[in-house]
Amino acid sequence: MNIGFIGLGTMGEPMATRLVQAGFALTVFDLNSDAVDRLSALGAHRATSAEDVASKTEIVFVSLPTPDVVQVVALGANGVVHGSKVRVYIDLSTTGPQIAKRVSSKLAEHRILALDCPVSGGAAGAAKGTLALMVSGPTTAFDEVAPTLSMLGKAIYCGEGAGLGQTMKLVNNLVSVTTLAVSCEALVMGVKAGLDPKVMLNVFNAGSGRNSATVDKLPRAVLPRTFDFGFSTALSLKDTRLCLDEAEAMGIPMPVGSAVRQMLNMTRAAYGDSADFTRMICVLEQWAGIEVPLVSEV
Repeated sequence: MNIGFIGLGTMGEPMATRLVQAGFALTVFDLNSDAVDRLSALGAHRATSAEDVASKTEIVFVSLPTPDVVQVVALGANGVVHGSKVRVYIDLSTTGPQIAKRVSSKLAEHRILALDCPVSGGAAGAAKGTLALMVSGPTTAFDEVAPTLSMLGKAIYCGEGAGLGQTMKLVNNLVSVTTLAVSCEALVMGVKAGLDPKVMLNVFNAGSGRNSATVDKLPRAVLPRTFDFGFSTALSLKDTRLCLDEAEAMGIPMPVGSAVRQMLNMTRAAYGDSADFTRMICVLEQWAGIEVPLVSEV
């Protein structure tokens, strides 16, 4: 099967790599020539634009950083919409439901079926093929691409409505970053009181405090003080804003989510857009006047 892949960033490159290594004929495009070179070395074909990808392949995946970039790649002057061969467009990005609906509607005018398919599991999950893929859109398109999606992880169909997959991703990410924030608060409080952070995680994970932060994020990136889980503060803040904006449009108050957004804003102000979102514990440490001690093995 000939497949197109646009966007070879932190998530896109490992996903595209899995597809080409699985034997799919892949045509790729990205502004980062080094990433394209790495995929070409594995056997992928180069394209000169998003339109070029969509003129050479019937199924086109995109994995892009922001809603604005997604709109340009999908609908812009040299975008997927102008491709002569594409039939199915699959957006692996996190853009929010409104953009998904807009892109789907415009592509439908050109008889292109659109699936929004945001993913969860980070760069490590992308490399291992263990992502959760939240898919919505026409069932015919989903049925056709489901075997391909299985190369990337577990595809969970969320319904036919455009944007449902995006909504699922936003609320999932809000839960994830919220558990990180409150787990960081608890860890800082416990350490200041004299508790061993390793003991704290053992108790959390043996009891009702267990969550994705205590199981994975804190032991992998905070206790070793590497702060390299693989998700930037800017991207986490983007996803949180998209979720809160959608909730506001629906008339749903999100006071806890709003507090987490403030925590991310403070982390970004202190450490920059590219800082890993696990850096938020450093802001809390400064307020508390302590530092969670280095733990090399958890």
